[in-house]
Parts: sequence; structure tokens; C-alpha cells
Amino acid sequence: MTLAAGSPAPDFTLMADDGKPLTLSGLKGRPVVLYFYPKDDTPGCTREACAFQENKAKFAKAKAQVIGVSRDSTERHARFKQKYGLEFPLVSDPEAQLCKSYGVWKEKVLYGKKSLGIERSTFLIDAKGVVRKVWRKVKVEGHEAEILAALNDL
Repeated sequence: MTLAAGSPAPDFTLMADDGKPLTLSGLKGRPVVLYFYPKDDTPGCTREACAFQENKAKFAKAKAQVIGVSRDSTERHARFKQKYGLEFPLVSDPEAQLCKSYGVWKEKVLYGKKSLGIERSTFLIDAKGVVRKVWRKVKVEGHEAEILAALNDL
């Protein structure tokens, strides 16, 4: 499945790093930046998370909630958040069900070996729960600026 701009954002309830369930529909009324990343505490994923954290005031000004999603456990998410001072929720998708519903669970090739994994992607969801912008195969550098610019257009 490929999710495109204009589609309703698939709702979900998943466990967050604080051990509590987080539900997308519970955030209606404000924009949501839902970003999918392969693994906690790896170079690209760390740079991406830290860029969101460094721009937290700009996201707050836009009233946007940033949420990170990977297959890592809630315990690993909690350690990752603490290590880098992240102040936004990270949700655990251990069975890749959310990844599949957003179309980011893909076949990847690394050193000639094929495997399934998360394609780094971001979805900008408006206050009504509609996907407004989709970034696939995200390049980390400058990505947060692209999202902030798109938030200004909502």
C-alpha cells in the first residue's frame, strides 16, 4: 500500500517510550509530524531525531506534534530519548503493522543482501487527520526545514 497526500491518515494505538499507549486520533486538532526511521541510536537516525529536538520551538510554534516510529522496543526508545534529551514521543511498532499501513515497510538491499526494513519516511498530517505531505527515502540533512516550511503552508 502507498499512502499519498489527501488520504486519511491510518489511525493507530501503539506503546510509546513512556510505557503508555499513544493514539493518533487522540491528537486531532493539531498537525502531526509522523516520521519512520530504521533504528534507535544509529548515525542517521540519531541525526534526524536530534534535528527535530533542536527545532522543538519552531515545531511548537506551528502547534505540531512530532512522533518517531521504529520497530525498537519501548525500553530501547526510552534509553535513546534519555541519551539525546529528546522531548517528543517515540512509538514502538514491533510487528511493523503501522509501517505496513503507511507503506514504509520495504525490501532493502545492503551489501547485496536483501531484507525487509523501514524506508525512512515522514508524513505531515493536518489537524483533521488528513495526510498533507509525504516524504519518502528521506535524506536527513535539512529534512526538518522542509517539514517546517510545509507546516507553514497548512
